[in-house]
Amino acid sequence: MSRVCTICSHAERHAIEKLIVGGTPNRRIAAQFNVAETSLRRHAAEHLPVSLAKAQEADEVRQALDVLQQLRFINGAALTVLRDARASGEGELVLKAIDRVMKQIELQAKLLGELDDRPQIVLVQSPEWVELRAQIVAALRPYPDAAVAVAGVLQC
Repeated sequence: MSRVCTICSHAERHAIEKLIVGGTPNRRIAAQFNVAETSLRRHAAEHLPVSLAKAQEADEVRQALDVLQQLRFINGAALTVLRDARASGEGELVLKAIDRVMKQIELQAKLLGELDDRPQIVLVQSPEWVELRAQIVAALRPYPDAAVAVAGVLQC
């Protein structure tokens, strides 16, 4: 049966972890909180990295939400400019505002993972694939059963 980590169950766990991360010597922390140095070392090695990783992930989520909130604010401002420009009949400003709104929407879609602008390769239309398919079909002519099976897989 494994022991419960004395640092994880300590009432001042967060203060202890803050000192560990801050580089305070284990001897000083142990004396201040009446815990064993070995417990501090074991906690730092086995449990602190998990806590730090969770904290880092939570911080990244907060930052991402902040970026999206700022982006939404900018979208709102751009839409306000667009509405005002349309109302005043300023054609050039309308077009600029539309362009800005479109860029903001594109950026938001990228951030949310809804837009993938990586290059797409369509192998079925590539000349290399057409040539290879023709060679496979030619090689299989003496073997009609195999040709039908391969054609079914390749859909040619």
